[in-house]
Amino acid sequence: METVVKYSEKFADVIIAYGLRVLLAIVVLIIGLWVIRKVVKAISKRMEKAEIEVSLRPFLATLISVALKIVLFITVATMVGVQMTSFVAILGAAGLAIGLALQGSLSNFAGGILILILKPFKVGDFIDDGTNAGTVREIQIFYTYVTTFRNEEIIIPNGKLSNNAVKNSTFHDKRRLDMLFGISYGDDMNKAIGLLHDLVKADDRILTDPASVIFVETLNNSSVDIKVRMWTAIENYWAVYIDMTGKVKATFDENDITIPFPQRDVHMRQVN
Repeated sequence: METVVKYSEKFADVIIAYGLRVLLAIVVLIIGLWVIRKVVKAISKRMEKAEIEVSLRPFLATLISVALKIVLFITVATMVGVQMTSFVAILGAAGLAIGLALQGSLSNFAGGILILILKPFKVGDFIDDGTNAGTVREIQIFYTYVTTFRNEEIIIPNGKLSNNAVKNSTFHDKRRLDMLFGISYGDDMNKAIGLLHDLVKADDRILTDPASVIFVETLNNSSVDIKVRMWTAIENYWAVYIDMTGKVKATFDENDITIPFPQRDVHMRQVN
């Protein structure tokens, strides 16, 4: 009976000692998570006021949040009584296992860091990776969010974007616009080129430096193809393309210049 009482007292002492530790650790964990949310929110607002690049803000905020949470969890584990040497060993083994299981995610993480450091593109740029094309809406640690012309959301792994060729159409402030117009062989080629020059000069959105170039590119099967190379600001690219297409058709019609369609002459021969 005395033995039972003795062990009961020891068990009660252990429960009281570790129970208080666990209770205190839980309180610290709850308060710590609340503080971390407030700190990350304050840092995000501070980055916005400091006008840090939009691409970096969510990445840095997430990185700071993860780092603070790791420190918090280590602190809580120490309070419960977990020895640091054992904890580090467990953490190392778990890290190795997780690393092997999440090789693709780690590749995306590394890709996200490279994108944010090297800046091959940023939020607001129009990119094309050969499969998907659209405007970059957000760059996160693992994925880049792209919005297409049709207002569709594409989520692209950063590992793919950092390891493959990506075309950035808005990297520079101006872009060359190439347009090809075909006229009939019976039309006046020089007249058509002159009309195209007039249309280019009349549009203020088309830059004079670099100068536009208009020339005959190909003598096609059913048309003489005239190439127009113009330079315009990025924001005017598609507007100029759409307007110029309509203006050229209307101008050619007014001046009796034919835009031919593919045709073939068939000669019938009678066989006796």
